Amino acid sequence: MFQDKGWVLVTLITLVSPSWAAYKLQERYSWNQLDFAFPNARLKEQALASGDYIPQNGLPVGVEHFGNRLFVTVPRWRDGIPATLTYINMDRSLTGSPELIPYPDWRSNTAGDCANSITTAYRIKVDECGRLWVLDTGTVGIGNTTTNPCPYAVNVFDLTTDTRIRRYELPAVDTNPNTFIANIAVDIGKNCDDAYAYFADELGYGLIAYSWEQDKSWRFSAHSYFFPDPLRGDFNVAGINFQWGEEGIFGMSLSPIRSDGYRTLYFSPLASHRQFAVSTRILRDETRTEDSYHDFVALDERGPNSHTTSRVMSDDGIELFNLIDQNAVGCWHSSMPYSPQFHGIVDRDDVGLVFPADVKIDENKNVWVLSDRMPVFLLSDLDYSDTNFRIYTAPLATLIDNTVCDLRNNAYGPPNTVSIPKQTVLPVGPPLYTKQYRPVLPQKPQTSWASSPPPPSRTYLPANSGNVVSSISVSTNTVGPAGVEIPKAYIFNQHNGINYETSGPHLFPTLQPAQPAGQDGGLKTYVNARQSGWWHHQHQG
Repeated sequence: MFQDKGWVLVTLITLVSPSWAAYKLQERYSWNQLDFAFPNARLKEQALASGDYIPQNGLPVGVEHFGNRLFVTVPRWRDGIPATLTYINMDRSLTGSPELIPYPDWRSNTAGDCANSITTAYRIKVDECGRLWVLDTGTVGIGNTTTNPCPYAVNVFDLTTDTRIRRYELPAVDTNPNTFIANIAVDIGKNCDDAYAYFADELGYGLIAYSWEQDKSWRFSAHSYFFPDPLRGDFNVAGINFQWGEEGIFGMSLSPIRSDGYRTLYFSPLASHRQFAVSTRILRDETRTEDSYHDFVALDERGPNSHTTSRVMSDDGIELFNLIDQNAVGCWHSSMPYSPQFHGIVDRDDVGLVFPADVKIDENKNVWVLSDRMPVFLLSDLDYSDTNFRIYTAPLATLIDNTVCDLRNNAYGPPNTVSIPKQTVLPVGPPLYTKQYRPVLPQKPQTSWASSPPPPSRTYLPANSGNVVSSISVSTNTVGPAGVEIPKAYIFNQHNGINYETSGPHLFPTLQPAQPAGQDGGLKTYVNARQSGWWHHQHQG
């Protein structure tokens, strides 16, 4: 009997030990190069001949899901991009390499037709009222090739009628000559009219708020938290070293509504390893643009090699963020302190997740991740005989299962830092890309697992197949038996000025003004966990 149990235990350990067992995201769509759904073959041939369509010049950067449509944005960084706002009809294309369909139609994607069309779109957002928010940057090109045929404009579409219901041009006072905006967050309050959008000005170092009800915007630009960290401008992705040292405020996420009726906006500069926070009570108030410095809060660093461009938070306070240096997606439960101990990795893939450019959570709590090898596209050359662009999906619960972010089974451990061990920051051997910048991507399983069974497929599995692939990590530091609800937690980080009020995983931080210097700056965490008594951790900074 004991021998049988031992055999089962060894079998389970064997199944969960290899690194390839960590794959939770399932590949839904992939492309060597992007294709578009032209009205007919003749028009496509004409576009190819004229240069209006150059397949190798398209790079997908944004993804969003709603109903039976998966939206994909393609900025006009180079010539030959026939449409910038597109979608996949998921009823017609369950998987594979589908053609991208212009949204809402071809005419609305005409570059330079400022009043009627969208010239370039980056990240987009569907709100809970069935509206698609798109910021048209009005730009063509990138870097030194950029031209601005149109002004920045907020475009909002009704997804039930596929019509544009709002276009708002950002006034000149809200931008500056360096402005570059690629990220958007949408904040719905008491009703669909009580809506605000926030735009991160990466190179102009500002944060713009827009009120749907007032049809008006204002700019926060006097805060140093919007600027890059001068020590965090060096990047290593896919074997390519480059510097993005000027990249300021970029990725943003919004907490659920707190007890005071407002949310918390979290953000990070791209050239930074640190996260910052501010209450939307401040951002919604036009009168606070110049006197709100101390209402912004600096959180801890995530650790080394933790640049991030995209983040999103679920309605129960779980933040997902891409880790572009690590070919990974990380997580943090916002009821916990923002420190590496409470950051997890939900998936990592050194081939499929090279530059996971966008991360979203949809209305059904499914996660969507788009990877695009962006640095290779911008700084070298992609191999178009290889798969370059991928869209993955998985249920949020599957991704965080048995990570430090899953408070259902594992409240405080094991530590699962997002930082890479020093010995793996610069791997020995040839880089993923040769000096000719042609992909020489490793195949899984790695040679160290040559005697192991083949890795599980990342191919998309329908929800009713019963074969969802997920990983299992073993925790030796759980609070109570698996599945036991955590009844209460109260965490006060006085140094960072954040109150965390939680009941299990359902509530989330509230922001309070930072205390004056010299007062108690320690981190005090008190946990009242059923059957475990009080657990106390104190850290003096």
